[in-house]
Amino acid sequence: MENRFEGNGKSRRISTLTGSWLDNSVAVQQSRRMGTYKGDDDEEQDEVLTKRGSWTGRFDFLLSLLGYSVGLGNVWRFPYLCYNNGGGAFLIPFTIMLVIAGLPLMFMELSIAQYAGLGPAVLFRRFSPLFQGVGIGMVLIAGTVMLYYNVILAWTLFYAVASFEEPLPWKGCDHPWTSNNCYSYEEENACVSNNGTYYLRKCHANANLIANLTKVPKKPPAEDFFKNYLLRLSPGIETTGNISVTLALSLLGAWLIVFLCLCRGVKSSGKVVYFTALFPYVVLVMLFVRGITLPGSYNGIMYYLEPDWDKLKSAQIWGDAAVQIFFALSPAWGGLLTLASYNKFSNNCYRDAIIVAISNILTSFFAGFVIFSILGFLAHELDTEVESVIDQGAGLAFVVFPEMVTKLQMPMFWSVLFFFMLLTLGLDSQFTLMETVVTGILDTFPKLRQWKIRVVFGVAVAGYVGGLVFITNSGMYWFQLVDKYAANWSVLLIAIIECVLIAWIYGSERFIGNIEEMIGKRSLCFHYFWTIAWKFVTPITLLFILCFNWIQYKPVSYGKYVYPDWADIVGWIIGLLPMMVIVVTALYKIVADTSLQSTVQIIRKLLKPTAEWKPSRSPLYRFEYDDNGIEI
Repeated sequence: MENRFEGNGKSRRISTLTGSWLDNSVAVQQSRRMGTYKGDDDEEQDEVLTKRGSWTGRFDFLLSLLGYSVGLGNVWRFPYLCYNNGGGAFLIPFTIMLVIAGLPLMFMELSIAQYAGLGPAVLFRRFSPLFQGVGIGMVLIAGTVMLYYNVILAWTLFYAVASFEEPLPWKGCDHPWTSNNCYSYEEENACVSNNGTYYLRKCHANANLIANLTKVPKKPPAEDFFKNYLLRLSPGIETTGNISVTLALSLLGAWLIVFLCLCRGVKSSGKVVYFTALFPYVVLVMLFVRGITLPGSYNGIMYYLEPDWDKLKSAQIWGDAAVQIFFALSPAWGGLLTLASYNKFSNNCYRDAIIVAISNILTSFFAGFVIFSILGFLAHELDTEVESVIDQGAGLAFVVFPEMVTKLQMPMFWSVLFFFMLLTLGLDSQFTLMETVVTGILDTFPKLRQWKIRVVFGVAVAGYVGGLVFITNSGMYWFQLVDKYAANWSVLLIAIIECVLIAWIYGSERFIGNIEEMIGKRSLCFHYFWTIAWKFVTPITLLFILCFNWIQYKPVSYGKYVYPDWADIVGWIIGLLPMMVIVVTALYKIVADTSLQSTVQIIRKLLKPTAEWKPSRSPLYRFEYDDNGIEI
């Protein structure tokens, strides 16, 4: 063992591990003999880390991360974007954006949270006190999204239960909730076979009576079922109406499932994800096998895959790819930080980030085959073009697929399977969103850990009450409003702030050194790649996404309904609230500093990590840095 001292006035390092890598126990023993090791004392004194818990199974974290990153958007948004942006050509910008934006942010957040063993609320308070509001803003975003995301699960739960009815309740137009424009191809065929003419839900024997009437839009029964029976949609957001009892019970069921799975924190959710993260892949394979055997599936897949290379020249395809990968992996929401904070210190988060990123893009691509084979069949059955039945989001899940499944053999089976798959896809994301909020509360107030079940129950009750606005007659309008604004510009700005704080202020080399303390020595290429990515490429890409979103901005709308001005103002307030918290917190930190330093000196001090910033466990290798963040 060699002790080296530098007498040039800089900080000094006692190099106890020079020339070789030692395991944790040897490093600790050497440090203790020299009297420099303080890890155990620090952990005992750190109330936040005490009894915090960790993942108990080998694959708990990886599957939770996979479930969080692979969600509903992979099934109901990516295929539509791929079709709309040049088919197979869309995979090129999507993969590039994954490498330069999605993966760097994911790896950065997983690494810093695993190193500190803290959720976002406390992590940034220690890492950069001036930007403590970043962590609070993340918890706010997760809490807001959590409210309306569980409403999707409530819809899905309702459809899964309703799928056990025979025939399926949304089949045909002979129901009190259908509109005059409801159009059933089965009823039309039956009418034509009797030499009649099908018009406005009725079969007319005398075609001459309706020959000169105006053509009307055709609505599938599944659309009327969703809007008129389930949502009972009011004319606009101004008309609140009543709370739907059916949806209130469905929402209660969704929250009950989430509470039961999270009541013991990551110990319970880590076991549930073995099913919820893997079951959707089983269903996707089953739907794919069934889909490609249906007539018209080939045409649907060709619509999906046929590349249009000219679209690579447009900014739209690159912007859509960047936005999709950013919101697919969900950095800056606090979820990645929360999940990684429960990792063992030596977990290889680099490997996990790469596995999940690749799984995300492969799942999205495969889901496109499934969806478009089914859309091709639906177009074949309706004797129309594929583009006329394409939809995305809720329209695909709750209108197009229910309409299609009525035309399959064993419709109950496929309907139950599909909606149960959607439920498990959404549950993983909801688990992480709620765990982010719960972790933020428990990290901030560690003494509440002894009442963790009560805290989880309180968050679930608050989430249920907060979600009631989304199940009123105007609930869908509120849903669209919050969905557009809640996790948009603030998330992008927070991600940019993270890059600046970690790569520039803290120092990318210093941060990579922290990573090496956890996963071992890395090559020079590793250092160069991630330094360039975190300092330059990723922040510039995020600025591009931000500018693209601003340029593409349009006030929120739902179908032909135009929202009033006050609704847009409410949306902007919801969207910018996390940034306002960041600014107000920073100003408070500066004003509350009682030292006699100048404002510039205070800001510099508040930008640096506090004395509490340290690894959550004894590192494999220790580095020391001077005041400028340069390794000594």
